[in-house]
Amino acid sequence: MASEFTHLDPLGRARMVDVTAKEPSHRRAVARCRVHMEPETAGRIASGAISKGDVLAVARVAGIQAAKQASSLLPLCHPLLVGSVFVNFRIEERHVEVETQVDTVDRTGVEMEALTACAVAALTVYDMCKSIDRAMTIGELQLWEKTGGRSGVWRRPGRDRDDFAL
Repeated sequence: MASEFTHLDPLGRARMVDVTAKEPSHRRAVARCRVHMEPETAGRIASGAISKGDVLAVARVAGIQAAKQASSLLPLCHPLLVGSVFVNFRIEERHVEVETQVDTVDRTGVEMEALTACAVAALTVYDMCKSIDRAMTIGELQLWEKTGGRSGVWRRPGRDRDDFAL
């Protein structure tokens, strides 16, 4: 764990970290979360029987848009060049798992972009299905891995990476 908060100045005030001296490098982040739901809801998503339309297609586009807006939503998040965004889903009996991957060549990482994409894709699934399942919950939003930059490769400890087709 980092020993200091880099987003605080010497007086403890919030600040945006200065990354101007860093060299751009390839960076990637992968995030996951789940939308828990009734089995009937998951089945209707899988069969395309949701009245609002193709849930996963709309959620995919929402996730892509969200990755590009992370710095507008998060006050200390640097705007950066998002090179690619992948949003994929796995439908299980009682949940839809969302996985996002964001890549860039820039001076700072894309963890927040991947997490934002994942959260907004999950919120879109919820929004499109809430009329049939108000008890849905969104959970387990977490960074699964990041590569690039000074800290190199990090993968969530104790988790096997069960790859989606990203």
